[in-house]
Amino acid sequence: MSIDPVALLDLVDWRRRVGDLYRIGGPDAVEKFREGRDRLFKSHPQSPIEPEERASFTGLHYFPHDPAFRVQARIQAADGSELLIDTGGEDGAVRYRRAGELVFRLAGEPCKLTVLSLVQYAGGLFVPFKDTTAVHETYGAGRYLFDTAKDTDGLVLEITAGSPEVVIDFNYAYNASCAYSPRWACPLAPPENFLRVPVTAGELNYKA
Repeated sequence: MSIDPVALLDLVDWRRRVGDLYRIGGPDAVEKFREGRDRLFKSHPQSPIEPEERASFTGLHYFPHDPAFRVQARIQAADGSELLIDTGGEDGAVRYRRAGELVFRLAGEPCKLTVLSLVQYAGGLFVPFKDTTAVHETYGAGRYLFDTAKDTDGLVLEITAGSPEVVIDFNYAYNASCAYSPRWACPLAPPENFLRVPVTAGELNYKA
């Protein structure tokens, strides 16, 4: 099967533009971030929105920005074991390694999320999660907090070199591409990343 080189360049451009959104600064960063995503989703060739839906696309849906969901966390060691996550598509399962654990509190409750790293190559950290808003308010299979391999961490993960203390911001939680169209296959949150508190921050369901 031949590969379309233009589509490959479009994908590079998409990832660069998405990454740029995660480097927006200032007090109105959330608003600019959301406006920028809407522009990309409506017009970019690599948009996960179906082509026939883009003309009528008016924007993604979000919870109101809530500073309470920007929280202090600590990363601690995990056992390094592997797990397979089924994408639900032709690519089958993706193999990850448990690279660490983020421990923090939300709404006064202790929480923990496993930080995953792709086995196939080093360096990328990925945190999918699901919470009690799933299905009724947010995508039923969960959302992504960040994926450093795709440059979606700049506004989400605040780190200090040499320190296990980090800040994570759920206001930038976003849907996997499969939330917009069945033509996409996505690795989703494993059971250990189900939070038992409602995360009323970040992206809502694409379609009510």
